[in-house]
Amino acid sequence: MADGEVRRLHGCLVKESDVKIGDLAAKTGVAPRLLRYYEEVGILHPFRSGNGYRTYGEPAIDRVLQIRELLEAGLTTEMIREVLPCLEAAKEKAEAPVCPAGKDLDGLRRQLSSIERRIDVLQRNRHAIETYLRALEDATAADGVPGPVAE
Repeated sequence: MADGEVRRLHGCLVKESDVKIGDLAAKTGVAPRLLRYYEEVGILHPFRSGNGYRTYGEPAIDRVLQIRELLEAGLTTEMIREVLPCLEAAKEKAEAPVCPAGKDLDGLRRQLSSIERRIDVLQRNRHAIETYLRALEDATAADGVPGPVAE
């Protein structure tokens, strides 16, 4: 395949480019060892050059970042392997994404519930901080002196 040629890989149209594992690690902040693990568990799919080196298309950057976000949200690599095809199809705006049958639907439902609870907590905290900042800004505007800062 010529550099820059477009092809389908694991259901996704990707443009092969010369992104090596070290470059991908630098762009995503994920160690090469972890990227190799993602490949081992089937959630990241590199191209193999003639000499066997791993190279990645530009979409791999977004995929690795999404994997990290899903892991931070509490999903296991097995769950991520289940949901990634549907997420990729949704990004491509496929009319009817073909999603594999879920193996751990109860686990995914628990994770979704956990994510929703964390979103609620984050929204409440954001609102509290916004309220606090507005109060400080109002106090500063009224007397020109910043209010007390809690330590």
